[in-house]
Amino acid sequence: MTATPYTTLPTWPKAYPDSGASATLKSLNEDFIVTELPLQLPSGAGEHLWLDVEKSGANTAFVAQQLANAAGVKEWDVGYAGLKDRYALTRQWFSLYLPIPKGKGETPDLTQLQHPEFKVLSQSRHVKKLRPGDLQGNRFRIVLRDVVGDRQAIEANLQAIAAQGVPNYFGAQRFGHDGGNVEQGRAMLAREIRVRNPKKKGIYLSAVRSFVFNEVLALRIQQGLWGQTLPGDVMDEAGRPTGPLWGRGRLSSGDQAQALEMGVASRHASLCDGMEHAGLDQERRALVAIPAGLSWEWPQADQLLLDFSLPAGNYATSVLNEILRTTEPERHAESESAAPE
Repeated sequence: MTATPYTTLPTWPKAYPDSGASATLKSLNEDFIVTELPLQLPSGAGEHLWLDVEKSGANTAFVAQQLANAAGVKEWDVGYAGLKDRYALTRQWFSLYLPIPKGKGETPDLTQLQHPEFKVLSQSRHVKKLRPGDLQGNRFRIVLRDVVGDRQAIEANLQAIAAQGVPNYFGAQRFGHDGGNVEQGRAMLAREIRVRNPKKKGIYLSAVRSFVFNEVLALRIQQGLWGQTLPGDVMDEAGRPTGPLWGRGRLSSGDQAQALEMGVASRHASLCDGMEHAGLDQERRALVAIPAGLSWEWPQADQLLLDFSLPAGNYATSVLNEILRTTEPERHAESESAAPE
């Protein structure tokens, strides 16, 4: 029997009352500024050249390819900690494996590289390659334009978010255009399609795993359990309850929390069984995202400026979704398939 396809994503519930407001997001690249917060800075010595790069209108993989070409290295010798939005002004670190042969040559000065969509702000050597997840988080400065709606309702939600955080949903970019990565992942796990490309396989597995996590979080909110700790919850280092990133092994949760999680897993048994057979191990992720240093102001009557930071793997869209409804210009309709940060 063929498993039920996942052709559309559900509308997952919000934690706070709908403000009824709306706004335009990313009218300009400069309306969405993202600055990577690195785990460490380059030491000044080593076989890897680290580059501090600012980009606008280009995705991370494209910039990595251009840097590889400019330095004369293979694409797999380029490292970065996470994918950043294309239609935004972003700053992040890249690394190039570029040892200097003894007594020969000099390190190329990539700060002189000319490209309309990115520039290398500085470079320095380090002993290791940048790998996915090698970041503390990201700082966001977001301008929302054409804001329509009740300002008091917007600010009430902002104050609630500052105090209690937001549901730590995986963002839409994790699931691909129209959520297509989930269906591709289901078909791959059901062996209806064969995916040879390791990168695509990883994207589809990540989408399926993220979908099941979001379903657990959504059910807790639907049951009026937002902001509550359940008997049997597994807490993270910050003392916040976590949800499952599905894989092999027994759930570490117990009691009421485990019953809820198993209920979701039974509804998506083909996905969960497939992830176990794909070799993924059980992990946990916080159910709550806390935007640090959240502040806001109204530069104009119809503009809202937000500033906040999020840990690695958390999505700015989870914050925006709890404030108001956003739409992007048509040219921004396509979304990138996101690997874990």
